[in-house]
Amino acid sequence: MSTKQTVNSLYRRSLKLALDWSVHRHIWRGQAMYIRSVFEANKAVSDPRQQKILFTQTEDLLDKWKHPDEYHAPTAPGGSKYERNVPAPILDPPPKMDL
Repeated sequence: MSTKQTVNSLYRRSLKLALDWSVHRHIWRGQAMYIRSVFEANKAVSDPRQQKILFTQTEDLLDKWKHPDEYHAPTAPGGSKYERNVPAPILDPPPKMDL
């Protein structure tokens, strides 16, 4: 995976993790701005060794702060309303048709 893809992946995971801890968007927005500033501060790092260190530190932080009960949208798989009130399957065979 390229460096840009790795950074994008870590950034997205950081934002999703922050959203897991604070579901309200007005609280999450401040955290998202802070996360963005941290990523922007390390934007100029071009040494591959230093980049790898930053990547591993970020991975460790993401693992450390992982929420035990991640947020899922209610209608998404794993959500509280997923497949609620699904119509019952029709178990009777269709009636015979006389032509």
